[in-house]
Amino acid sequence: MKDISNEIKTACVSVAEINIELHEELIPLYTKEVFASIKGGVQLAVKNAFSILPEVYPTIIDAIEVLDTLEGTCLKFTVTVKAIHKDNLDSEAMLGASVAAIILSKMLETTHAGVAIGAVKILKSKSALQGFKRMFPSNLKAAVIVCSDTISEGKKEDKAGKAIIEKLKESSVKVSHYEVIPDEKDSIAEKALELSKTNNLLIYTGGTGLSFRDVTPEALAPLLERNIPGIEEAIRSYGQERMPFAMLSRSVAGTIGNCLVLALPGSTNGARESMDAIFPHVLHVFKILRGQSHD
Repeated sequence: MKDISNEIKTACVSVAEINIELHEELIPLYTKEVFASIKGGVQLAVKNAFSILPEVYPTIIDAIEVLDTLEGTCLKFTVTVKAIHKDNLDSEAMLGASVAAIILSKMLETTHAGVAIGAVKILKSKSALQGFKRMFPSNLKAAVIVCSDTISEGKKEDKAGKAIIEKLKESSVKVSHYEVIPDEKDSIAEKALELSKTNNLLIYTGGTGLSFRDVTPEALAPLLERNIPGIEEAIRSYGQERMPFAMLSRSVAGTIGNCLVLALPGSTNGARESMDAIFPHVLHVFKILRGQSHD
């Protein structure tokens, strides 16, 4: 199975449809009782899709809707599945529609063989990113600053900054500047003022802990024109599910002009998980800063 452990949960919905051509003699036999049995079977199938189909993950299904439409001799079943999930629900919806047709055929087969089942098709599919990609602007530039005494002195290799750069590239954000500096408030502040003028995004990694030399939040706080607590909360919430020490991080998010400034943990896992928590969805902030609509 593909690894979705780093994905975030979003509101997902999938709608599947199947058409069944019935012999005209079977139309009167399609009753409310038959439809009730079909609905029950569809619900059982959708809820247990993970135990039947490969690459389908267990999840709590929030809603299953089964609709039927009879036009002449064509009976159509539409199955809608909703859940807060990390992956799309297409397989669950398609399974539900298929089961509806199978149950119908089974219940009518003793009377007549005139049931022609068509192909299942997806009418709507919304998952983690499908509904959001249009919200993300293109041609964004970012600068990455690593705050570390040991790395700046050449005693340790930077991995956190490189993990951030990798995630930025995955999100189609161009990295225009990368630098390692010591944990000095003045240096951190100077870089913020300088690079915020030429970049859409400025990401610091390191200096967000509680040691004496962790001063990145203190250096940035006076410069931020607007704090964005929701980003900080999303980072810590995501991290807390994976590492109980995440609550000790003092990640920072805010703006200087139209530049989004982030201060992330200096550990490789902390930096990577922080990026996973908010990217690429956080890029929607640039449409807002440009005065564009949320829609």
